[in-house]
Amino acid sequence: MTLLLIEDNVKLSENIRLTLEKENYHVEAALDGEAGYEKASVNHYDLIILDLMLPGMNGFSVLESLRKIGLKTPVLVLSALSEVDDKVKALDLGSDDYLTKPFALSELLARIRSILRRNFGVSDAVIQIDSLVLDTVQKTASRKGKQLKLTAKEFQILEFLVYNRDTVVNRIALEEHVWGENLDPFTASNFLDVHIKNIRKKIDEDFETKLLHTRRGLGYIITNKPIKESES
Repeated sequence: MTLLLIEDNVKLSENIRLTLEKENYHVEAALDGEAGYEKASVNHYDLIILDLMLPGMNGFSVLESLRKIGLKTPVLVLSALSEVDDKVKALDLGSDDYLTKPFALSELLARIRSILRRNFGVSDAVIQIDSLVLDTVQKTASRKGKQLKLTAKEFQILEFLVYNRDTVVNRIALEEHVWGENLDPFTASNFLDVHIKNIRKKIDEDFETKLLHTRRGLGYIITNKPIKESES
C-alpha cells in the first residue's frame, strides 16, 4: 500500500515513516499543506495521513480542497486539536477517522488497517478465498494450512489482489501500488512479471484450484470462480 504522510514535525514524520515502512507500506511525505495537496492531487495513494496544524495551508483547507476536486482517497487525521468541534469539522469535511496526538504507534497502525479494509469492502483482518488465508495484520499467508513464504513485495501484490478479489487489476495500478512515486516504467514491468510468477508458484502450483489468473491485455485477478482457459 502507498501512503501519503502530511506532517510538519520532522521528527514525528520520520518516526511514523520508519514504523510504516517496517510494516511494508510505501510512504511518501510532505512537510507542509501546499506540498501535501500537490502530491495528493496528482498521485495515487491508498491512504492520506493528515496533520491539521500545518504551516501555510492548514489541514482543514487541504482536506476541503481535496474533497472539492473529487478525490475519494481515505484520509486519517492526526492532530493535537482534541476539541469535539475540531473532530466534527474534520469528519464533516470528509475525513475517515481522527486520531488525537499523542498516540501509540500501534493504534495508528490499527486505524490504518481498519480504514484500508473498509475502503476495499473488507470487514475482517483475516481474509479467506477458497483455501487461501491472508492475515493482513501478521502479514502471513497460508493455503490448506501450509504457510507460504512470501517476500514483502509479493505479499503487497497478493494483498492488493485479494482486496480486489473477483476484479481484474491492471498492471499500472499494481505497479503504482507497490512502487509509488519510485516507479520506473522501464524496469517495473519486468519486476512485476517476476513477482507474479513467484506468487503464482507459491499459492497455486501445489493446489488443484488455481486462484491467480492473467487476463491478457487487461491485468490480473484473484478468484475461485471458474475462468475460461483462454482468459487465464
